[in-house]
Amino acid sequence: MTIAMHWHDWLALFAQYLMLSMLSISGAITTVPDMHRYLVDQNGWLTDAQFSSSVAIAQAAPGPNVLFVALMGWNVGINAGGGIGAGPQAWALGLFGLTVTMVGIMLPSTTLTYFATRWGHRNRERREVRAFKQGMAPVVVGLLIATGWVLAAGNHAGNAPAWHLWLLTGVAALIVWRTRLHLLWLLGAGALLGAFGFV
Repeated sequence: MTIAMHWHDWLALFAQYLMLSMLSISGAITTVPDMHRYLVDQNGWLTDAQFSSSVAIAQAAPGPNVLFVALMGWNVGINAGGGIGAGPQAWALGLFGLTVTMVGIMLPSTTLTYFATRWGHRNRERREVRAFKQGMAPVVVGLLIATGWVLAAGNHAGNAPAWHLWLLTGVAALIVWRTRLHLLWLLGAGALLGAFGFV
């Protein structure tokens, strides 16, 4: 996939990730639906497959949850450079895209988190601080459900219904909710199902 990116496109990408950083309650993964809207639907800078692969690879790799943002920026840069085989210019644009998205997603949220946690720790006994913490739980759950919806919706072929993906998602959600089974077992089961071609 080859795309044309100008300086104002890079600036818009950076501004989008600055904004998403302030919305990333409980981690950047909760902003995946808006990232999909912006990168795939609105601008066409990534394909559905590149988007889903970026999230899947980063979640399977050891390290911080936010690595998928770096992969998305890398893929945008590689696409702007003419594809992975286009040589050093594509690789340089991939690194530039990675830097743009990572600085954009990390700078505001880490700055705000630093100052807010210091204030929150000093005022942890106040009623409004406790109420805020309890009120954020349903918001985070809703954002995670929206993320799962976007990722599952992008993984079907043509117009074929993806009922087996929705069933698998429901079963996994039920297991997480009702048991103490470690999430790595579910990731491993999902990898096996994918390797055998069931999903």
